[in-house]
Amino acid sequence: MEFQLKHNDSESNARAGVILTERGSVETPVFMPVGTQATVKTLSPHELEQIGAQIVLANTYHLYLRPGHEVIGELGGLHEFMNWKKPILTDSGGFQVFSLSDLRVVRKEGVVFRSHLDGSEHFISPELAIQIQGRLGSDVVMTLDQCVGYPADLPLAKRAVENTLDWAERSKAVWKEARSSNDSALFGIVQGSTYESLRRQCAKALVEMGFDGYAIGGLSVGEPRSATSEMTELSVRELPERKPRYLMGVGFPDDIIHAVAQGVDMFDCVMPTRNARNGTVFTSRGKLVVKNIEYAKDRRPLDEECDCYTCRNFSRAYLRHLFQAGELLGPRLATLHSLRFFFRMMAEMRSSIMESRFSQWRADFLRKYESGEGIGVH
Repeated sequence: MEFQLKHNDSESNARAGVILTERGSVETPVFMPVGTQATVKTLSPHELEQIGAQIVLANTYHLYLRPGHEVIGELGGLHEFMNWKKPILTDSGGFQVFSLSDLRVVRKEGVVFRSHLDGSEHFISPELAIQIQGRLGSDVVMTLDQCVGYPADLPLAKRAVENTLDWAERSKAVWKEARSSNDSALFGIVQGSTYESLRRQCAKALVEMGFDGYAIGGLSVGEPRSATSEMTELSVRELPERKPRYLMGVGFPDDIIHAVAQGVDMFDCVMPTRNARNGTVFTSRGKLVVKNIEYAKDRRPLDEECDCYTCRNFSRAYLRHLFQAGELLGPRLATLHSLRFFFRMMAEMRSSIMESRFSQWRADFLRKYESGEGIGVH
């Protein structure tokens, strides 16, 4: 993998770049839709490509449990298995294991956990996490990390950083051994909760180890948005300029734009797709709950500025009807729109950075997005 920095914004830390992989290039800033179980829920790979997806995220923990990394490996790897020819990033499973707080025990060697599917006991070490991702054949591999919730006391956060750094070193050793048989890139993950000293320590140690890219993890776990911003900015300052920076799990449009201004390149979040499946979509004028009764006779599209298939062909009234009737087409059309909104936003943002007008674009976008104009029925 190679990261090429194309342009820096003169009034902020926003930057535009391109990540070059064996399976194609990824222009940054980029939003990665989450395909936890080798599928972005409700959409086909062909539809994802049509609306502008450049890279998707899949999850090591879930695919390890079902259908199993060995099965996927025997079937040609994740790209062949899900028929997605562009790059794939796999999360190591650290966050999923964190979310299973009642079902897991963290040890120096790794994590013992019980499957949320059948209660069976499993052990994942940093070495095994890399080996699983190797069998999956992902283009960007993440080291196993220990994520803690908010608030986290200092001793716990300190132990998590110690484990994260130890696991990162062990992950890199295994990844290097297998390097001749794959073309993947390896990212380290910065942890440290909301403690400045721990964040700096973790980031500096990872940079010293040397990775292809760096993720900022352990945020969006309940902390105030101001703390998310502070920890992101602090982490970015410690990371190399010539490597991609990935803020994990942040997905509100205004939060993404703010993080891009801080120098972040990559994002993922389940929120756009999860909300859409439940009838809430993102538009250029803010969030719209299409299931609401006020849209029962609304002839307008979800977003009059959107070029997606949903907005070009269907009304809010029809979308509401689909959700009320429990028709599967409702979540599909809503997801198609919301992801297209995110991909358009990222493309516009990148163009504004390349053309040295990011600050103006940001102000214009947020003024419109926060206005709520046209969301209600008049």
